[in-house]
Amino acid sequence: MRTSPALRAAALAATATVLLPLAACSDDGDDGGTERSTPKAASTASPTATPADLSSQKLDWKPCPAPNEAQGSGTSPSPLPGGASWECSFMDVPLDYADPEGRTIELALIRAAARNQDRRIGSLIFNFGGPGASGVATLPSFGTAYDTLRTRYDLVSFDPRGVGRSEGVECSDDATLDVRYEQDGTPDDAAEEKAFVKDQKSYIADCEENSGDELPYVGTTNAARDMDLLRQVLGDDKLYYFGISYGTELGGVYAHLYPKNVGRAVLDAVVDPTEDSLESSLGQAKGFQLALDNFSADCAERDDCKLPGATAQEVQDWIADLLAQLEKKPVPGLGERKLTETQATTGIASALYSKETWPLLEQGLDEADGDNGGLLLALADSLNGRSEDGHYDNSNAANAAINCADSKQRFTLEQTRKALPAFREASPVFGDYLGWGLMACTGWPVAGAWDTPDVSAPGSAPILVIGNTGDPATPYAGAKAMAAELGKGVGIELTYKGEGHGAYNGGSTCVQRTVDAYLLEGKVPKSGTVCE
Repeated sequence: MRTSPALRAAALAATATVLLPLAACSDDGDDGGTERSTPKAASTASPTATPADLSSQKLDWKPCPAPNEAQGSGTSPSPLPGGASWECSFMDVPLDYADPEGRTIELALIRAAARNQDRRIGSLIFNFGGPGASGVATLPSFGTAYDTLRTRYDLVSFDPRGVGRSEGVECSDDATLDVRYEQDGTPDDAAEEKAFVKDQKSYIADCEENSGDELPYVGTTNAARDMDLLRQVLGDDKLYYFGISYGTELGGVYAHLYPKNVGRAVLDAVVDPTEDSLESSLGQAKGFQLALDNFSADCAERDDCKLPGATAQEVQDWIADLLAQLEKKPVPGLGERKLTETQATTGIASALYSKETWPLLEQGLDEADGDNGGLLLALADSLNGRSEDGHYDNSNAANAAINCADSKQRFTLEQTRKALPAFREASPVFGDYLGWGLMACTGWPVAGAWDTPDVSAPGSAPILVIGNTGDPATPYAGAKAMAAELGKGVGIELTYKGEGHGAYNGGSTCVQRTVDAYLLEGKVPKSGTVCE
């Protein structure tokens, strides 16, 4: 089954650490008691002045090559409407901003020039989330969706440090990852827990062996500093920014560090900056359950739905029974690979990111019940970063590295067990799956920087914060929290009553017109505006 570039991009833009529990890393098989060397600290020291040769560097823009394996592979980006071409380049940044004269690394960049150069405002920089999404590979997938914004902006994105072509973090090889993603991600007994933890320890060893020198420097604070250097190198006095999912957290951290440098910024599908990793994981369990509730209700109401059940609850009970059957006996998937319970759950989550992929979910569940797991496995592959030729991009490795450089929380096996009932209550389908993801950073060789990020931005220009009431991955409450934390007069809240992850590309003319008027003309909407 061929997955569409748009689905792959949407899934990458939305992935969060806890959504991928098999990317977790644990230090022991019981309660965190095994001795380890003291983790290195994530680099968040206040930077000294950036050297002039970095802030004044000239970018060498050239036609874009095809994405490499770390970015997800594929073909070179197609021209934009009107024949405009995508251009790519690299920018040097300090590995450690506390030592700006030391080692530098290259960040991969992409841009499409503004259509109306006479009215050009500047560069609009996109981050599509993850963390771990390659902006260089993702932006062209959505190029036509942002064509109105290209009337006055160069559209620009980048692979953040640790991602894609920007010193991409490397962990396990393709064959190891195939086995890893087939593993039971919701262990039910001591033997399965032991296997789960053994796999985690192996994964972390791979990450440390292959990318240990870079792991302390890939956190969000350094990514925000990179964005300010990019602003300078692009020649803009202010940062014009469009952040989606994790990109909203990056935007909030940037605004906190550089409030006077904010021009016009949009935060869409908002991460709640007040929640620690436990609260965020529980919120995401509730968010995916809400999306599954809505999918199930839609299915039950249609006479042509392929799934059995006269009510939403009956549809969900049938899905839960199917997953239980897959745990006992996986079904044929793609090639020699089988569809396991964990892969099926990943596939379901992948399809819930957008209402447009609900038909694929319905079809995939129906086919899996008939012993054909190919479609659900393809959906899982889209979220796990696996291409049809069997290669994995580095999105999940980068996801783990960035999140674990940021978050201080480390959960023992016993603490995870105690938290599971709350997760099961939040979501019968996704609770165990996400609850075991609490161990994602336990035993990571870098100590996290914060419990929650500081996004307060007094003195910043207004920032448009968009929440979607049906968002599964970043629940709606996060937008209100982000707006409040940014500060009075800074966080301007816009609500979209819809489904899916994100609002601007969710099909609402109201949302698009409001955002376009803000970015293109500087028209700030009244905070609390609602679009349906």
